[in-house]
Amino acid sequence: MATASVMTYTSLVENIESYMERNDTTTVDKIPLFIMLAEQVIASRIKFLGNLTVNTSTMTASTSIIDKPARWHKTVSMNITVDGERQPVLLRKYEYLREYWPNATSTATPLYYSDYDYTHWLVAPTPDLAYTFEVLYYERIQPLDSSNQTNWFTIYAPQALLYGSLLQAMPFLKNDERIPMWQSQYDAIMATLAEEDKLRIADRQTIAVDS
Repeated sequence: MATASVMTYTSLVENIESYMERNDTTTVDKIPLFIMLAEQVIASRIKFLGNLTVNTSTMTASTSIIDKPARWHKTVSMNITVDGERQPVLLRKYEYLREYWPNATSTATPLYYSDYDYTHWLVAPTPDLAYTFEVLYYERIQPLDSSNQTNWFTIYAPQALLYGSLLQAMPFLKNDERIPMWQSQYDAIMATLAEEDKLRIADRQTIAVDS
């Protein structure tokens, strides 16, 4: 049985150059940028299971600021283990946590969390122990480059990545008559991915209710 061909970063670069029919240095040198921008656009429009990740770590006693995992994008839920049992840590606004627990040196079992900044969470109360905690979150996919040849996009959404990259090249292709065709292909592919994404989210919600 023949093995299905999988897109790689190298083959994607070659295809983009071929589709554009441009090999001038100015344009070719921008191809990595086109790919990176396409990855960001697709990821912002689709919350797919491919980047849904679970991370387990340990809080530091008497410290209310917690590091987020590398490539964190959006938190789904958090829980901590207390006396061998998991209990939820609920999402609240930053201002709520500061008002609820104004004395950061006072400690207890954390009940709430919020975003402190893009790379940290804030929890309240300030942990009295080094609690194990688990976070379910959306992760930014490892970007493609010459040292990272494949990722979720190249495996499950290669056409979206190709046409998305071509569309990001539009400033260099202002008079290219193929742009409307690329846009049409991209829109159709993204609509299909978005529909699949809705079904996955609905499945997750059904499982959560049933459980």
